[in-house]
Amino acid sequence: MKTRTPYDRNDLLIHRTDKVLEIGPGHNPTYRANVIVEKHIDTNYHRCGDVKVYPHQTFIHASGEHLPFKDKEFDYVICNQVLEHVDNPEAFIKELMRVAHRGYIETPSLLGEFLFPKDSHKWVILDIDGKLVMWEKSKMPGNYGNDYGELFLNYLPYQSLPYALLWLTEGDIALNRYEWNETIEYSVNPEEEYYRSFFLQKWDKEMVQKLFPTRSKAKESVRILKAAFYLLKSRLKKNIRKHPNPIPLSEYVKTHQVIHYE
Repeated sequence: MKTRTPYDRNDLLIHRTDKVLEIGPGHNPTYRANVIVEKHIDTNYHRCGDVKVYPHQTFIHASGEHLPFKDKEFDYVICNQVLEHVDNPEAFIKELMRVAHRGYIETPSLLGEFLFPKDSHKWVILDIDGKLVMWEKSKMPGNYGNDYGELFLNYLPYQSLPYALLWLTEGDIALNRYEWNETIEYSVNPEEEYYRSFFLQKWDKEMVQKLFPTRSKAKESVRILKAAFYLLKSRLKKNIRKHPNPIPLSEYVKTHQVIHYE
């Protein structure tokens, strides 16, 4: 079940002794991960750059829909900006639950997909009532031809403090951030009108308040202060803790063995 909505993948409840798996990090792996699984190593169609790996990580070439691990082999699994790409999301999610006790899933939301769409995305996803609801993108109405990612992803978060705070306090506008324990609640192309309406109909006031519940001024003030503190802490941490940069897979293979399951 969903346990919380982290600010980002640096805000995850990973314990010091946890064995951590990351699936599909592409050019931007998480330093804390012990094992990396990547399906597409010969094409960048699904990502923004070449595959990179940290030297301390084990790299495995395999599909997330058929993971080569024992049941509950990992304490935690990270899946950042991957679920929207997969052919069979049900099989993929079942594998996450099989190999790990806990984890984090991040995807674009429905609105995020409008703002920075990608041709490689097969699913539009919403977190509704703690459930990841997936709708086939090819069945969605709307224009996905204009990509504003350069503005909303690469410029404003780094140039505008108000926007950076908005990204934290109202992150669900553009992203689904789903930390889970033991089970993941999900639905693929649901038949229920309640879920279908969020993808196929104009959002009315009731639907908006369902996804973005009204908060009191006091709660909103606390929310802003917590986000500002997290933002400040994150930037200080980044300046103090200097991890080595990940290296291209082409360099990694010179000194490490890549395990192939594809």
